[in-house]
Amino acid sequence: MRKPKYEPTERERLVLDAVENPRYDRQIINGLDPFIDGTAPEDMAGFYTPSEIEQLLQIRGTGRDIEARMPVKITRHFFGMAQNSPALQRLVKASPDETLNLDGTPDPGNQMDYSPIEGLIHKYEMGLLYVISTCSAHCRFCYREELIARKPVKHRDGTVKKKGLAKVLEVTDYIRAHNAAVATNGGRHPDTGREKLREILLSGGDPMVLPNSKLAAWFTALAEAGVEAIRLGTKELAFHPDRFDHAFLDMMDRFHDTYPDVGFRLMTHFNHPDEFLAKGPDGNYTEDSNGLYKWNPSSRRAVDEVVSRAWISVENQSPIIGGVNNDPDALRTLQRTLKGVGIENHYFFCGRDIIAYRSFNVPMEDAWWTLNESQKGLSGVETHARLVLAHYKGKTEISAVTNEPIAGLPGAENGVVVFKVLRSAGAAGDRGKMCIVGRNPEALWFDNYEDRVLFDEAGLFSHKRAEPLATRELVATSV
Repeated sequence: MRKPKYEPTERERLVLDAVENPRYDRQIINGLDPFIDGTAPEDMAGFYTPSEIEQLLQIRGTGRDIEARMPVKITRHFFGMAQNSPALQRLVKASPDETLNLDGTPDPGNQMDYSPIEGLIHKYEMGLLYVISTCSAHCRFCYREELIARKPVKHRDGTVKKKGLAKVLEVTDYIRAHNAAVATNGGRHPDTGREKLREILLSGGDPMVLPNSKLAAWFTALAEAGVEAIRLGTKELAFHPDRFDHAFLDMMDRFHDTYPDVGFRLMTHFNHPDEFLAKGPDGNYTEDSNGLYKWNPSSRRAVDEVVSRAWISVENQSPIIGGVNNDPDALRTLQRTLKGVGIENHYFFCGRDIIAYRSFNVPMEDAWWTLNESQKGLSGVETHARLVLAHYKGKTEISAVTNEPIAGLPGAENGVVVFKVLRSAGAAGDRGKMCIVGRNPEALWFDNYEDRVLFDEAGLFSHKRAEPLATRELVATSV
């Protein structure tokens, strides 16, 4: 029996029928083989040294195989930016160090606890959609390595299988059913207690790898389903900024003209200023006559086109990763430069507990110090970003790290770390609740603080896995 297809409305057709779908020549190199067998373009062939290739070959086919953990992929644009940047090379070049320690969880943040239908993660008042399982290039530290590498994970029904992608009809049916139940129950869902699902984040993978027609189909269908704001998470401004061309922007303009009350937020993912700033032969950033750093022309054109549309909110977020951006000077330049062109600084993240996280994460207290140092000398509007972690209970901020002991408080002899809950996955009631732990300068994740909890009104260290969503809500979305 064939499954029903989503049928666009006449209003959606006003957008969909005008979409252009150009072909984008990203000149992608897939895998290590082109660098091994000499089929990579001549100017790219030396991206890996003979020694690096030999080390990677020695572990190929073993339990430490790099490409089994995360596929290798790079665009020509990013290669050009990375040639003179050790930070960007670390970001995309495979290294044997990745698989020295494969500790980590196959489901970071217990995301599948909050997946009522395939391809949707429903937390807070927001839903995250996996709409594609790849990007133009692959960051080695990717938080979605289980999706990008197509690894099986445990689903809520107990099955172990690869994560599936979201489907328009299933998602819009779910949104309508959930929001109808919320409306008839006085603003809260009768089974889960959640509010209206009013914001959707398109993610993956990178949605900007999809053709314009598929992006437009998602935008219009979500708007018709009553979503108030759409987010699109992308690193394409770093990997292939020419993707933001007239065809894409014309589609966006038509969507806004047709659905002017639907907010749109572009969530960019710049990790380091080398991803957009121009460098001279000496490896230093080049300056204009006013002493401001010059941008790579393609990157600046794309950013200006997006930012000039006042109805698009553009915000950047990035993890702090060892060897990439755990550098106060780099983060200071990143925040100042992005704010200067109209991109807000949203969040910086401590590294997540993905498989092999020990190769990428810096200690949580080091990450706090790095961000705090980077914001010294910046203006108040340039320092909006906070340092957060994706705890299983919800988004949590590292608010403070103290160096001095706290008199009379056992366990605080070496100082403390203060956590604050920002977003609790099930509801908003725990926002602002605190947790204080004694310092552990080696801590890469929460479990490294379990033996030094001093105060925990937030329940970060007593949190249990989420209960499955009530059967009634799941059934309601399937009819």
